[in-house]
Amino acid sequence: MYPLIRPLLFSFDAESSHEFTMAALHLAGRILPAARPDDSDPVTVMGIAFPNRVGLAAGLDKNGEAIDGLARMGFGFIEIGTITPRPQPGNPRPRMFRLPEVKGIINRMGFNNHGVDALIANVRAAKYRGVLGINIGKNFDTPIERAADDYLLCLDKVYPLASYVAVNISSPNTKDLRQLQGHSELDALLGALKGRQLQLAEQHGRYVPLALKIAPDLEPEQVAAIADALRRHRIDGVIATNTTISRDKVKGVRYAEQQGGLSGAPVFEASTSVVAQLATALAGEIPIIGVGGILDGRQALAKLEAGASLVQLYSGLVYRGPELVSEAIRSTRTFK
Repeated sequence: MYPLIRPLLFSFDAESSHEFTMAALHLAGRILPAARPDDSDPVTVMGIAFPNRVGLAAGLDKNGEAIDGLARMGFGFIEIGTITPRPQPGNPRPRMFRLPEVKGIINRMGFNNHGVDALIANVRAAKYRGVLGINIGKNFDTPIERAADDYLLCLDKVYPLASYVAVNISSPNTKDLRQLQGHSELDALLGALKGRQLQLAEQHGRYVPLALKIAPDLEPEQVAAIADALRRHRIDGVIATNTTISRDKVKGVRYAEQQGGLSGAPVFEASTSVVAQLATALAGEIPIIGVGGILDGRQALAKLEAGASLVQLYSGLVYRGPELVSEAIRSTRTFK
């Protein structure tokens, strides 16, 4: 039905359509019975048993309000967030723009969310019992030198409910956030997170993996340095990638001049290149979740062939709808 509904959704601005969709998914999750994922392609990654390799990327359901509705699409795992310690409104609207000519989206949302306590309440209320990733970040007004405090607070709170925790240091829409990808800053943050993770594992009697989410706008030497840091701190996974600040693929396209991160088809090549670079640098020691620009099953498979163990979708869902999930699952099932 999505091809019939899409023209109506596209007649509204991007954020209003997003809000309507989330409300519909929330309602569907409340009134329909719990859904089972498509378990036709089970795989174990980061010590977690995934029913299939195709997941939902963070950003679509920031507050965990529509988990049960999203689960009906068949995802092998769902990642919610990015969440911050305190609620924050994000950047002024308009802050999300479709680029349909190139199947892209630009957003400068700025980690708008209801805060970690609201997310926890939503997760506890959900019927979903599948693999759940929770993506954590820092509040916009927390000084960058105190960023670790925000990440640690979020980690403490979400740890009991998460299958894995994703650490977002790569959004271009929070001032100075990408500085945390620098050598000394990354070492300090990963060291603090790893230490807390081990404490929490002992406290709760279960080990919850950590995955770092990085940007596509990195030079090869930066990717290599991040890979070294991931190994050194024994981080469990890496998510490649977030949105790009490059506009090379969208020059002359309406809204291309808008500030924010560009996702969708224009980021596919850059994000897949980072996956391949990480795969070479990590040599199978740390699994990679490939995300960025997947619009069809072939592209989902290409992420795996580049070195990813799992893939995630977001912007492609705006253009293709739930059909993309089943198509990606069928294609990645052929990967050996």
